[in-house]
Amino acid sequence: MIKPDLSMPLPAELGAVHFVGIGGSGMSGIARLFLASGHTVSGSDRSENHNTSELRELGATVSIGHDSGNAGLAAADALVYTGALWPDNPEYLAAVGRGIPVLHRSQALAWLINHKRLVAVAGAHGKTTSTGMIITAMLALGADPSFVNGGVIQSLGLSSSFGSGELFVVEADESDGSFLLYDTAVALITNVDADHLDHYGTHDAFDAAFVEFADKAAELVVVSSDDRGAIRVTARLEHKRIMTFGEDAAADVRVHSIATGGPVSFTLSWRGEDYPAALTVPGRHNAINAAGAFAVLVGLGFAPRAALDGIAAFGGTERRFELRGTVRGVSVYDDYAHHPTEVAAALTAARSVVGAGRIIAVHQPHLYSRTQAMAGEFAETYERLADHTIVLDVFGAREDPVPGVTGALVSARFADEANVDYLPDWQQAADRAAALARDGDIIMTLSCGDVYRIVPQILESLTTRQDA
Repeated sequence: MIKPDLSMPLPAELGAVHFVGIGGSGMSGIARLFLASGHTVSGSDRSENHNTSELRELGATVSIGHDSGNAGLAAADALVYTGALWPDNPEYLAAVGRGIPVLHRSQALAWLINHKRLVAVAGAHGKTTSTGMIITAMLALGADPSFVNGGVIQSLGLSSSFGSGELFVVEADESDGSFLLYDTAVALITNVDADHLDHYGTHDAFDAAFVEFADKAAELVVVSSDDRGAIRVTARLEHKRIMTFGEDAAADVRVHSIATGGPVSFTLSWRGEDYPAALTVPGRHNAINAAGAFAVLVGLGFAPRAALDGIAAFGGTERRFELRGTVRGVSVYDDYAHHPTEVAAALTAARSVVGAGRIIAVHQPHLYSRTQAMAGEFAETYERLADHTIVLDVFGAREDPVPGVTGALVSARFADEANVDYLPDWQQAADRAAALARDGDIIMTLSCGDVYRIVPQILESLTTRQDA
């Protein structure tokens, strides 16, 4: 992939902007903001999706497939690319050849943020949900922030918007170090669970990036008191204003009395007062996410009770424990989880919902490097928390295939082979999930790849078996 040059000065002006990878969750949100601010926007992606269709309706010119002759590219004054782009991409090469500014998406977002008061949310897990909670609460509190989230906030139907207020909330990407680009006022670190070592090389370098991200925050750092990586980072911080959150007894915002029998309920303790709450989204991890969002909001000066009520109104984001359909009593959910810790949180949330039913997980490994390094952790997590797992093949994203690294690497690490199927053929996988499922069960797809595309096949297989 292309390593962004984050030291490059941002142009004073950007006219017509072309996005390579415009259909992605993050890129589409930024493209919407450029459209809203009056820019001519074009772009390309390798396949159609909801985002490409919606951007066309908003006025963007979108091509499918990457080609130097794509519409809009020749007239573009700047090109924006994703971290998943390879240096031989024809549109990227055409822009370089023309000498127009070529910006990583984080640089384009930094250009848009300009002089807003930035709240940046970083961490290996929980970023999208925590960001969505903060945005939802701020809107309820009348702050009208601008925002870019990594997923569509279901109650808004949006992942990005320009607001009239002084605050700008972003989900900051640590995967390639680009979160260090922003002039952050308030930094939220949900956790520091080492990932993306293909970029950082070592665990220490990964930690050091979070230290730099936090210490650059002009006003406040909010950081987990429970996560081991976050504790390591906190010990290295020089920042004068740090607020911690979590279940630890010494946390500034302490979450306790968590109940997960359905939508999660809990109590937050802050400055000697207790604030009970219940969310509409399930899972113990979301009580923790809510504590971090609450810490940000009270740190900004919002009233505690009103802030927590605003967080409680959050209804989830797309691809985070998202119910996609129910057939013959079987509920099919989709989730973005792609790291063992995220998978554990998603399956634990599903267990709190399924009751006496079973969980049938459909796992699409994401990245060859992550699959190779964590195959055993994935297998242990799925075997412990799901009743049966179907493993697909690897979604490589920005990586070239690695010989011998397939989904079979995960399935082979199960202690009991009866608990898993390795089925690279998607129709076979959908049919197997439907055959296993019975009334009251959950089928759950998990990955940040394109596994969501198998959901219609699963629903169809369930329907076919019902009609048979």
